Amino acid sequence: MLGKVGHAALTLLSLLLLWQEAAAIEVPLDRKSLNRLKSQPPTIIKQSVKDYIVDPRDNTIIIECEAKGNPVPTFSWRRNGRLFNIGKDPRVTMRKRSGTLEVGFRSGGRPEDYEGEYQCFATNELGVALSNKILLRVSKAPLWPKEVLAPVPVTEGSPLVLPCNPPPGLPPPLIFWMDSNMTPIHQDRRVSMGLNGDLYFSNVLVQDGQNDYSCNARFNFTYTIQQKNPFNLKVQTREPYNDTSYNASDPFGGRKVAETPPSFLSPEGSGSSKMVLRDERLLLECIAAGLPTPSIKWFKRGGDLPALKVKFENFNKTLKILSVSEEDAGEYVCMADNRLGSIRHSIDVQVKAAPYWLDKPTNLVLAPEENGRLVCRANGNPKPNIQWLMNGEPINSMITETPTSANREVLGDTILFRGVQIGSSAVYQCNASNQHGYLLANAFVSVLDMAPRMLGPKNQLIKVVMNNRTFLNCPFFGSPLPELRWFKNGQGSGLDGGQYRAYINGTLEIKRARKEDEGIYTCVANNMLGNAENQVQLEVKEPTRIIQAPTHQSVLRGSKASFHCKVVSDPSLPTKVTWTKDGERLDLGWRLKKNEESLTIPSVSENDEGIYTCTVKSEIDQDSASARLTVTHGSTGSSIILCSSADHPDPPIDLDLSDPSARSVRLTWIPGNDRRSPVTDFLVQFEENRWEPGRWQNLSSFPGDLNSVILQLAPNVNYQFRVIAINSVGRSQPSQPSPRYKTTAAPPDSIPRDLRGWGSNKDNMEITWEPLRDLEKNGPNLQYNVWWRRKDSGDDWTNVTTSETKYVVRNTETYVPYEIKIQARNELGSGPESNIVIGYSGEDKPTDSPTELRVSKVGSTRANIHWKPVDLSSVQGEFKEYRLYYWRESSLVPGLVVSKEKKTTGFYTTVPEPSGILKDLVPYSKYKMFMVVANSRFESLPSNNVEFTTAEGVPDAPRFFRINRRSLDTLYLEWGKPLEPNGILIGYQLVCQRGDFIYFTFRPNVTDFILRLPDRSARYKFNLSALTQVGTGEVYAEESPHFTNEAHIDQVDIATQGWFIGLMCAIALIILILLIVCFIKRSRGGKYPIRDKKDLPLDPVDQKDQDGSFDYHSDEDNKPLQGSQTSLDGNVKESDDSLVDYGEGGDGQFNEDGSFIGQYTVKKDKDETEGNESSEATSPVNAIYSLA
Repeated sequence: MLGKVGHAALTLLSLLLLWQEAAAIEVPLDRKSLNRLKSQPPTIIKQSVKDYIVDPRDNTIIIECEAKGNPVPTFSWRRNGRLFNIGKDPRVTMRKRSGTLEVGFRSGGRPEDYEGEYQCFATNELGVALSNKILLRVSKAPLWPKEVLAPVPVTEGSPLVLPCNPPPGLPPPLIFWMDSNMTPIHQDRRVSMGLNGDLYFSNVLVQDGQNDYSCNARFNFTYTIQQKNPFNLKVQTREPYNDTSYNASDPFGGRKVAETPPSFLSPEGSGSSKMVLRDERLLLECIAAGLPTPSIKWFKRGGDLPALKVKFENFNKTLKILSVSEEDAGEYVCMADNRLGSIRHSIDVQVKAAPYWLDKPTNLVLAPEENGRLVCRANGNPKPNIQWLMNGEPINSMITETPTSANREVLGDTILFRGVQIGSSAVYQCNASNQHGYLLANAFVSVLDMAPRMLGPKNQLIKVVMNNRTFLNCPFFGSPLPELRWFKNGQGSGLDGGQYRAYINGTLEIKRARKEDEGIYTCVANNMLGNAENQVQLEVKEPTRIIQAPTHQSVLRGSKASFHCKVVSDPSLPTKVTWTKDGERLDLGWRLKKNEESLTIPSVSENDEGIYTCTVKSEIDQDSASARLTVTHGSTGSSIILCSSADHPDPPIDLDLSDPSARSVRLTWIPGNDRRSPVTDFLVQFEENRWEPGRWQNLSSFPGDLNSVILQLAPNVNYQFRVIAINSVGRSQPSQPSPRYKTTAAPPDSIPRDLRGWGSNKDNMEITWEPLRDLEKNGPNLQYNVWWRRKDSGDDWTNVTTSETKYVVRNTETYVPYEIKIQARNELGSGPESNIVIGYSGEDKPTDSPTELRVSKVGSTRANIHWKPVDLSSVQGEFKEYRLYYWRESSLVPGLVVSKEKKTTGFYTTVPEPSGILKDLVPYSKYKMFMVVANSRFESLPSNNVEFTTAEGVPDAPRFFRINRRSLDTLYLEWGKPLEPNGILIGYQLVCQRGDFIYFTFRPNVTDFILRLPDRSARYKFNLSALTQVGTGEVYAEESPHFTNEAHIDQVDIATQGWFIGLMCAIALIILILLIVCFIKRSRGGKYPIRDKKDLPLDPVDQKDQDGSFDYHSDEDNKPLQGSQTSLDGNVKESDDSLVDYGEGGDGQFNEDGSFIGQYTVKKDKDETEGNESSEATSPVNAIYSLA
């Protein structure tokens, strides 16, 4: 439990130096270092945000712009693209030695008059640096338009939307709903506010009419709340409402309210789309109407929802992703369902991106005649446009030549400098922009010739703890870039390797400081213009440790309690021991006694209970240990404590971080109450907010007697820790999280896994590997160094650096072995190299084919295969197998149709005379086959085709076998021919078993048999098989049904029973007699009185019959029939069952004798009704007469 508080500052400085390890030496920006240098172009170090919103009530608006350089920069501003003359505006002032503007309004003026786009220019004789364009806007809180809202009528159970429509503010206001009593509106699955501020009711209850609803807008900048006039609901019900009948399980109080299936209130329709920018917040909303209230579920087509990023809010109606990335794009589906149905709405999410940096340009220091480059790489969606500026002016628009023009070449996102000269220093700006935003970066190119200079303090004394990783710092500068070497005690040829590692930025690492490492270390920087040196004295000290820590105690009230804390430390380092209780410093009064190794409480009381911590500190480290004091209350209390059951421990408290270093930190906590079961272990968990925010992962476990531990960490991770106590009962709840601790970046430690090389084409090799995990990257801009060379060729390694997880080597020979290795690297340096693996370039089609394919020893289901092999060098790839293609061409059984599907089987052999066995053939069939040789991707041309026939075999089982009872004494047996007879069928064999075996043999064309049973109550077993010349085939076994309880006994055919035939004959005779009677009756028809006919119109022309009577219309035709009812208006009420209704809307017709022949015919045309036929319409009375 060692601590290193005094060492913390040195360690933190060392971490910063490690971060600079892989970066080029830059001109220092601190003012003290700048004064030592000849010149320095300006650099912007502080500026206001791009979108700058100010409060109109402030008396002063401050627009920041700070820059450094040598000479000290001067500042100017542009407003809306034009020079902003500060001297002409009395309200605007600029701070001294700064570009920050202050606009004051104490003497009048409006902030709105100063809205616009501002940009700061910092200038000295070496160049001009630009700030971002700062859009200054004044916060606005417009008033809500006054309006009178009429009561809103709504039917109970119907959906409702109350619009808010808040006034547009800057920034937008926060919306919430309240009633007139300033009570927030209760929201749940049924009632909730949408993203647009509207209030949605999935269905309305009568109780909703008891409140009024007012939308409120809170403007954060002005701290004001505006309220819209309230809505009043008038809920209409179909049945009377009784307040006393309401309960939560039946909100309608037993009244019938029509249920409705789900429908979407927001968004509308079945589909919509949404665009969101990378790293912004994605909010998707689905609010549905329906009764019962629908539930909402979310899905993502083509994959799962990202569980670690997605959160559901507003009762599952809102899906939220805090920081969107490209992989979050896709189609999201929300489903609303209740017991009446479900509906879906698809939202097509498109993720665009404002520009973001891939490689931000950095300052470049060159000596005369040196070469260099500036790189500006950015990504976005759409792809950003890159524009270069020099000293604030676009390079492409420069008309006049400058000293740097001849030595400069712009190639897209890169500027190349060749043979630079003194006087060509400048500040370059890279602007990456697309329709969603822009990035602006300044990077100066400074051309200097300067002898080496030391920038750090002279003759430092560094004290470190033994066995710790140590860094000695020697910052320097010079141009051309000096070479720096370290020496110990003025001797040696330079320290680098083994225990030491020298970094390019001047830092010397001692991997594990020992006593023999003490001494004076000298760093010397050299370039062509001179040299400079500095010294650091290193002292290695023994660690400060607690060797006897305080222990947990449980003592009686009034007794003495003592905590021991014995310490050892380096003799040259003074130490100080302090005691705390529950994290608070102890006031050592008359009750508490302290000496060098213990703390004593003579007479304990309840107030003394707590956690006591002993802390020992030196100037470079510290250590601490804790113990709990429990006060009991005599024997009774003790027995209660001892007899009460143990429980889960309380979580630890007061987590604290100390002793930060590059890859470790000390975590200290105070244990909670162990709940009468000693803590056996502490589990430390961590969460990091970059790769998997919100996910807690196990880090380490420690014994239960520790409360201060060193945690080994990964670089470039923003950690947060929590501790879980474990006793015999189980785990405690997690503690509150510790403060965050971010480790500095470092080169990778891990080697990419699963390195392999393989060819996707005949002339390439794809080198692939598994990328490093997020916590293995150790720093930004992770890339991979990949090397390859042809195996056993003696060639030099070829290498490439890529950020992908695959690299394709092109123009290779076919299937050639390569040696491959890989190394991960980031901005801080390179990691370890992998072992060499063997990969192969791509494969091509084999040039040779197997020959002399033949068969031998052909049986019914197998055959021996022989062939002549190929030269393996002709395979042009990895030899996989000799692949045999074979298929059943036909069956030798006449009329049997077979499948000609090709099958394959493989033979892996490299013997000179290969052979194999082809199995699972169908007997009595004709086969064809050929062979190829195969590598991993291709097959050769086929060998010669071979035909062969298999011998006859035994048949398959019959296709089916059924047994039915025709009567109590007989069984009906029926079967089907085998699907594969495997030869010529010569018959069937049936074996019946009940004690003894009875054999029956049938011809091949017989497929049924009736068997008379000697014992109707017995059960019989039957085995049926087909026969060929080879023998008996597969058996189909069945058992006879029982005559008393089997459901499948055949039913007696009723049509064959005598009583049924006699009954049918009698019924037929009766029907014949009735038909004859009806015919006679109809033949006796005659003319009918006109007045008895139904009042239906005739044709316009009266018709005269043979007997002299006329068909004509008369007034009597309009009279009702005798016995019929007359309607109120005097019209005849027709019978409900008029035969006209059974036709197709036309008139019926009669023969001359009055018989009815047209009940179901359509009304004839006039020319069809002329002659001797009557055109009278039929009526129910006519129909009755015709049958009389």
